[in-house]
Amino acid sequence: MATFMDQAKDFVADKIAHMEKPSADLTWVQIKDVSRKAVTLKSDVTVTNPYDHDLPVVEISYRLRSNNREITSGTVGDPGSVPANANTVMEVVSDVSPSFLFNLMKDIGADWDIDYDFDVGVKLNLPIIGSFTIPLHKKGCLKLPTLSDLF
Repeated sequence: MATFMDQAKDFVADKIAHMEKPSADLTWVQIKDVSRKAVTLKSDVTVTNPYDHDLPVVEISYRLRSNNREITSGTVGDPGSVPANANTVMEVVSDVSPSFLFNLMKDIGADWDIDYDFDVGVKLNLPIIGSFTIPLHKKGCLKLPTLSDLF
């Protein structure tokens, strides 16, 4: 009987290991809006659902850093669900105080951009398995607008 249970465990483990899993992709960080009160940053997360039923996204957590300093972080709670056998784009938006940009002047001064590390975790609720987080990471360069861009 023990060998039958071991064979069953191996069979299930093999099936789960080769089962298609949800995936996600992250776009570059962009400046969505600039005002005197805040700079609004935006990035899109594309979640792919390979299953025959909708897949709920519990939350999207994010952290944006530059020169080992955190620019912004937070979570997007209950962003919705991904329809069956489809891709869905979910927006991650965060406000940054313009005064924080002055703290990054050493990085900004040379080339008028901010080098960043962007970490995102997409937390899904998978049937049978439960909560599952897809970690995403993007390194890039955020070009800042010039005065001519603003006016």
